Amino acid sequence: MDIITCNNVVKKFNDFTALDSVSLSVPKGAIYGLLGPNGAGKTTLIRIMNQITMPDSGEVLFNGNPIKQTDIAYIGYLPEERGLYKKMKVGDQALYLARLKGLSTSDATRELKQWFIKFGIQAWWNKKVEELSKGMAQKVQFITTVLHKPSLLILDEPFSGFDPVNVQLVRKEILEMRDAGTSIILSTHNMESVEELCDNIALINKSKLIITGGLEEIRRNHGKSEVELIYRASEPYRFENLEAVSTKTNEEDKRGYRAVLEVKKETCSSEVLRALVSEVDILSYRELIPRMNDIFINLVS
Repeated sequence: MDIITCNNVVKKFNDFTALDSVSLSVPKGAIYGLLGPNGAGKTTLIRIMNQITMPDSGEVLFNGNPIKQTDIAYIGYLPEERGLYKKMKVGDQALYLARLKGLSTSDATRELKQWFIKFGIQAWWNKKVEELSKGMAQKVQFITTVLHKPSLLILDEPFSGFDPVNVQLVRKEILEMRDAGTSIILSTHNMESVEELCDNIALINKSKLIITGGLEEIRRNHGKSEVELIYRASEPYRFENLEAVSTKTNEEDKRGYRAVLEVKKETCSSEVLRALVSEVDILSYRELIPRMNDIFINLVS
């Protein structure tokens, strides 16, 4: 069963259509990438999932039933717009947010102390929020988002403000929560994070759903089928002689020559290799996995 399903969701603001009949399903226990350029409608969809705003038409299901206000207790939401009370002490702020999620003071204090130690910010418990760096404040907000162990976690640009070490720390926690059964929606412009973390993705552009599906399936269907060939020859080989490929690059390499070839989708690598083996001395031949960044740019351009 899917944890959350959107069926033909429409949302308008006066004459502007923010979402135009968007339908998608987020599988349980998966990391689901919600992608799209700025202004595409991602944040509007996330706010509808959180019942911050309502759709004009369509429906949202949570665990197979129409979502209701009480379901929000099972959702953790880290918005892109950060917000902590600057004059409050960090520990008091975290306790306040944990109590809003239904934790008792004793349970919240115990859990928070463990998380603060894990994230290396235990010394900041009695400091004021305004004394925190952007990355430190982001750690506090991430902790308060996941503290109540939500069954659905919605993260909007969760790595913003983090250095590479802390990005890796948060990625590790996200993967561990996924492995423990938490369903996660990750909204980000960082395609490297999408490739590393996401099982499925949806791409929204100009209020419409463009593609949705498994990451590998989308790579196969929308990426270019490219291979890298390292070979030795007395001069660059003219790949124009092969109907099955088109040449992207073909240049001198320290081992000989390096060519990147786009292979026609109906052609298998063995055919290409059979055609080349008598022409050049092949040192290596490997498939180049399509990059989500290239697919993203191609689909929204």
